[in-house]
Amino acid sequence: MDMLGKLGRPLFAIVFAIFGLLHLAMGGNMTGAVPTWVPGPAILWVYLTGVAMVAAAISLFTGKQEKLGSGLLGVLLLIFALTIQLPMVMGGDQAAMPSLLKDLALAGAAFFFSAQAKG
Repeated sequence: MDMLGKLGRPLFAIVFAIFGLLHLAMGGNMTGAVPTWVPGPAILWVYLTGVAMVAAAISLFTGKQEKLGSGLLGVLLLIFALTIQLPMVMGGDQAAMPSLLKDLALAGAAFFFSAQAKG
């Protein structure tokens, strides 16, 4: 089980490094996902979430500030689920259900990593 735990952390980090880099590289394509009630330019929020995901990935890779990085990543993912996917699902867009469930599951994993982190 210890080996699986050691494999899980970098796999999780790789996913968020890629998600974050995609937000930074293709942010213009993602602005439509930012709710209209969020203040400021949508592209700013896309880039900020990209930076947050990359920072969380670095935290997981290095073990530095891992409890904080993983915990904040979990909060970010819950915010995505509750403010983006859930309203879409409740509005009848069942195609958003997999994204809602994915973000909830990944938030749970992030909280698990945060709870397991030292310091």
